[in-house]
Amino acid sequence: MSTYLHGTSQINNKGHLEIGGCDLTDLAKEYGTPLYIVDEAFVRQRAREFVEAFRATGLKFQVAYASKAFSVMAMCAIAEQEDLSLDVVSDGELYTALQAGFPVERIHFHGNNKTPEEINMAIDAGIGCFVVDNFIEMSLLNALAADKGKTVNVLLRITPGVEAHTHDFISTGQQDSKFGFDLGNGTAFRAIEETLKLGNLNLLGVHSHIGSQIFEVDGFGMAVDKVAKFAVKVRDELGKTFSVINVGGGFGIRYVEGDSPLPLSTYVNAIADAIISNFTAASYPTPEIWIEPGRSMVGDAGTTLYTIGTHKEIPGVRKYIAVDGGMTDNPRPALYGSKYEAVLANRANDANAETVTVAGKACESGDMLIWDLELPKSESGDLLAVFCTGAYNYAMASNYNRIRRPAVVFVKDGEASLVVKRETLEDIVVNDVLPQRLRKATV
Repeated sequence: MSTYLHGTSQINNKGHLEIGGCDLTDLAKEYGTPLYIVDEAFVRQRAREFVEAFRATGLKFQVAYASKAFSVMAMCAIAEQEDLSLDVVSDGELYTALQAGFPVERIHFHGNNKTPEEINMAIDAGIGCFVVDNFIEMSLLNALAADKGKTVNVLLRITPGVEAHTHDFISTGQQDSKFGFDLGNGTAFRAIEETLKLGNLNLLGVHSHIGSQIFEVDGFGMAVDKVAKFAVKVRDELGKTFSVINVGGGFGIRYVEGDSPLPLSTYVNAIADAIISNFTAASYPTPEIWIEPGRSMVGDAGTTLYTIGTHKEIPGVRKYIAVDGGMTDNPRPALYGSKYEAVLANRANDANAETVTVAGKACESGDMLIWDLELPKSESGDLLAVFCTGAYNYAMASNYNRIRRPAVVFVKDGEASLVVKRETLEDIVVNDVLPQRLRKATV
C-alpha cells in the first residue's frame, strides 16, 4: 500500500516527510519529540470549504468550530480569521477563546453540566448563545441571567432519535444519551414550553447532534426531517417560530484505508436541501443553519512525530517497537480502538520490510498506538510520523506517569510556529504542595 499523504504533506528529495514545507527531521531537532504538527494551510482550506459551500446555498448560516477537538489560542485565532464561530464546553475553553480575543458574540457554550461559575463567566463575557441541555440548567441559567439583569440567547439541545453509523461511545443522537431533551417521549416539547415561560431566556431554536465520524448524509436528512416536524408542532401549538436550527457536526475524515468520507460540500448541500425542502413544505420561514465541525476541520491536518526507542520481538508472534509517547498524547486507541496509519519520517521512500506493533511508553499493557503496521526495518532513533492526530489528541493528552505533554507547532509555507510549549519537569510539579508536616526534619 502506498503512503496516503494528507494536505500539504509530501516526501522531499531527501526521502524525508515534509509538511507545510517543513522537513520533519528538522522539526524533531528543533522542537524534540513527541511533537504535534498542524498543517495550517490544510486547516484553513477545510474552513473555507465549509463556508464557501454554505454561501453557495444562499442560506443564512454559521460554521462554528467545535473547539473541544483542539483548543489552543492559535486555533481560535485561525477560526476568527476564517469567519467561523466557536463552540466551547468548559470555562477552560471559554477562557482560551477570550484570551485569544475571539469575538464573544460568535461563541456558543455547550455541555450537559455547566457549573454556576461557568455560566456566570459566560454571561459576563456576553457570549452569543447557550446550548441548554437539561431542565436544571435551564432554570439556573435564567436565574443567573436575571440576577445580572440580562437576557441570553439559547438553543435547546434535543435528541432526535437518529443513531449514526459510528462507535457507540461517540454516538449521541439516539434516545438513550446523556445529552439533551428527548424528542420521542415529549420531553423536548415540555422543555420548549418551560423556556418560553422564563423571562431571561431568548429561545432561538434547537440543536441536535447525531454522532461523529459519519460517512453518509442519510442520518442528517432524517434528523432534519424530525426537527422540522417538531418545529411545526411548536409553531402550531405554542406560537413560537425557530430562527435557528443547529444540526451539529460529526462529518467523517479518512484515518485509514477503507474510510470513505464525503466531500464537505456534499454534507453541506444535503443539510441545506433537507432544511429547504422540509421547511418550505410546511410554509415555515427558512431558519438559519448552524453546524459545528471539529474533527473534520483539524483531524487529518495533524501529525504526531515520535522517536522510536526499544524493540521487542516474540518469534512467531509479534514484533513491538516502542516510541517516546503513547496514550498520554493519544488516548484514542485505548478509548475507542481507533486506527491510524504511519510512516518513517526520516526514511519515507524505503520499502516496507516488516510488520510491527507500535507500543507507547506508559506503564499500561493497553498503551498501544498501532497494531500490525507495515514499515521498513526500523532502528532506534528513527522518526515515526502518525497521521490524522489533529483532533482529540492534544485535547485529551494527560500527564499519566508524569509524562510531559508535547509541544505543538503550526507549519505553513516553510515556516514552523511554536503555538504550545513542551511541558518541563518543573511544570509537572508546579501545582504540587508539600505540607510542612511531610517535609524532612532538619537537624
